[in-house]
Amino acid sequence: MVIKNGDFIRLDLISKTKETGEVFETTYEEVAKETGIYDENKAYVPMPVIVSGNHLLPPLDEALIGLGEGESKHVEILPDEVFGERNPALIKMIPLKEFKKQNINPVPGAIISTGDGKGKVLTVSSGRVKVDFNHPLAGKALEYDLVVKEIIGDIEDKIKAMIQLHYDHPIYDVNKTKIKVDGKIATIELDEITKYDNEKSQLNITSFKHRISKDIWENLDIDEVDFVDVFKKPPEKDPEEESSTDEQKDSKESSSDDEVVEADYEVKK
Repeated sequence: MVIKNGDFIRLDLISKTKETGEVFETTYEEVAKETGIYDENKAYVPMPVIVSGNHLLPPLDEALIGLGEGESKHVEILPDEVFGERNPALIKMIPLKEFKKQNINPVPGAIISTGDGKGKVLTVSSGRVKVDFNHPLAGKALEYDLVVKEIIGDIEDKIKAMIQLHYDHPIYDVNKTKIKVDGKIATIELDEITKYDNEKSQLNITSFKHRISKDIWENLDIDEVDFVDVFKKPPEKDPEEESSTDEQKDSKESSSDDEVVEADYEVKK
C-alpha cells in the first residue's frame, strides 16, 4: 500500500534551513531538546496529516506520493517554491506611540500582530519600531527528512488523527476519545482534559473543534460532527470520609442524575 492524495498518514520529520542547518521543526523530542527548540506544551509524536489536505507545504505533499509505510525521503525546497525571497518593502518603521496606545511593549525579537499581519520586532530606537513582516522562512532554502510511520485506514482512527493534529496537548490521550459513526453523522466524546484545560480559552477550544470538523467534512463521507461532553456523578463516599472539601459537597448537591449528557457543539456541513 502506497500513499496517494487524500490519504491520512502519520509522519515523522526534521525540518531545517539548508544554509545553516538550523532545525526549526521536528516530531522527535530528543532532536528538539538537542537543538534548543523543545516546547513543553507540544506533543512530540508522529504528525497526523492528510496528504494534499493543506497540512503540509505542497512540495512535501508531492514527495510523499508513492511512498509506503516505513519509507523515508529527503526533500529540498528552494525559496521561490514556497515563501519567496525576502521583500525589503515588508520591513516597516512604526511609531512607538502606536504600540503604547495598545499597552504593548515591543522588544527586539518579539512577534507582534498589526493590520499588516504578523511581524518580528527588529529594533526599537528614537521613538520608532522596526518590524519585519516577511515570513520567517522567506529567502531560505529548506531541507526536510520525512519518515512515513503509518498509513491510516480505519475511519475512527482517521478522526482521531485529526483530533490529535489540531489539539496537540502533551498529555492528551487520543485513545480515550470515544467516536461513533452512524451514517453520515460522527459523534465525538473527547478526553477529560479538554473540559478542564486552563491553557486554552473556550474560544480556542471551539476553534479547534471547527478545524477538526472541517477536515472530516472535506475528506470523509461525513456531513455532521457532534461533540458531546459527559459528566458523571462521583461515586458515593464512605460516611467516615465526609470530610470532603466544600467544592466536592457542592458538586454532590448539584448532581441530581446519575449521568448527564450535554451536546455542547454541533456542526453541520
